[in-house]
Amino acid sequence: MTALRELFRIDYSLRLFLIATIPLVFAMAGIAVLVTNQARILAEEEIRVLEEELLEAKREELRNYIAIARTAINPIYGRAGPFDEEAKTRVKQILAAMIYGREGYFFVFDYDGVNLVAPRQTDLIQRNWAGLSDPSGTPIVDTLIARAREGSGYHEFEWPRPSTGEPGRLAAYVIGLQDWQWAIGTGIFIDDALASVAAARATTEARLDRTFFWIGGVTVIALLTVFATGLALNMRQHRVSDAKLKALTQRVFDTQEEERGRVARELHDSISQLLVGIRYALELARRRVDKGDARAGANIDRGIDGLNEAIHEVRRISRDLRPGQLDDLGLGPAIQSLTEEFSKRTGIKTDMKTVVFRNRLDQDAKIALYRIAQEALTNIERHADASEVKLELFGHKRGGTLRISDNGQGMAAAGAAEPGLGLRNMAERMEQLGGTLRVMSSEDGTRIEATVPLSHILPPDPTADGQRQSA
Repeated sequence: MTALRELFRIDYSLRLFLIATIPLVFAMAGIAVLVTNQARILAEEEIRVLEEELLEAKREELRNYIAIARTAINPIYGRAGPFDEEAKTRVKQILAAMIYGREGYFFVFDYDGVNLVAPRQTDLIQRNWAGLSDPSGTPIVDTLIARAREGSGYHEFEWPRPSTGEPGRLAAYVIGLQDWQWAIGTGIFIDDALASVAAARATTEARLDRTFFWIGGVTVIALLTVFATGLALNMRQHRVSDAKLKALTQRVFDTQEEERGRVARELHDSISQLLVGIRYALELARRRVDKGDARAGANIDRGIDGLNEAIHEVRRISRDLRPGQLDDLGLGPAIQSLTEEFSKRTGIKTDMKTVVFRNRLDQDAKIALYRIAQEALTNIERHADASEVKLELFGHKRGGTLRISDNGQGMAAAGAAEPGLGLRNMAERMEQLGGTLRVMSSEDGTRIEATVPLSHILPPDPTADGQRQSA
């Protein structure tokens, strides 16, 4: 316990030194592992290319063999009909005689799976091998026939060598004689190529192991070299991050308080007054009912009208907080409704133009652009002294843009020399989406352009093909 207490009494700079060193050590170790893994990946890629080149050479050899066989049988097959048994017999005889190397030969299956030609493995002839698989479960005959039906193709599987009977990896190439429903093919054992690839892989692994130890030594040297610089940058970054975090936290608090104040003013200035008026109307109606005064009905009607107006105000406040149209109908209709409500409330002429998007904005982009429109209209109402507002929402090759213009007095005349909280909120919303916010203001008015990138436009809905979708 004494040693533990002494540890916590060490100088602050030394503790900071230790705190900075440990992540740096892990970072350098991670870099060493990453570099080694990247080297292994590159080596594997080279080995893969080598393997592909070797196999492609084998495939080219197979294609050449098949081309020779096709040349040999074409004079007969080309003139024969689908049921010319004599021609079929002659072709089988030609293919059975075409053997090459120690193990090479041509085989023929009909599309039902019956073997017709197999000169080096005659026990296969005239037997149906449909469903045959190799020891690992890879289908053989069925896949060869399927490739032939498609015209031609390759297939790899385990097959016993004709010379020794030992299993080997066979690469086969087949073509289809569609008139006769035959699959003609040949194969080459590729074990030697695979063995060469395995040897190259083993050599590479040994070289990578040696490289890892060299990287470890270089890592230690690099760690000692960059430590001082890394520690200084780490301390500076912490100070900058703390300052940014404090500023961001304060802006969040300011935004929350502004929104709470706005909702409180809405409730006090509209809902509260309406409810007080309704209460007075109902109290007067009750007194008149008690007296039998026929005018009680008029007071009840005024109370009902007041309730309807209060319900409308509650819906308006709720819509300002989170418009249902944004989720149900999309961004265009939501902003259209917002501008209509703005024009009705303020008397300012509004003109809304939108081009239907082929692709849909994602949820983050919809919310951001709606809030920007909402904030811009609020600023116009409070500060711009404008008589006309234009909104444009459209898509283009770079993404989607919302443009809001007014003919007001401009930000400088309105006393907004520095960007206010509303503009900062707009800019931060666009920054979070990777978009841009442009604000242009003069004595003839103000224009705000918010653009979201293509990454926030979703592909068309395949279930609504041919239908136009809103943003």
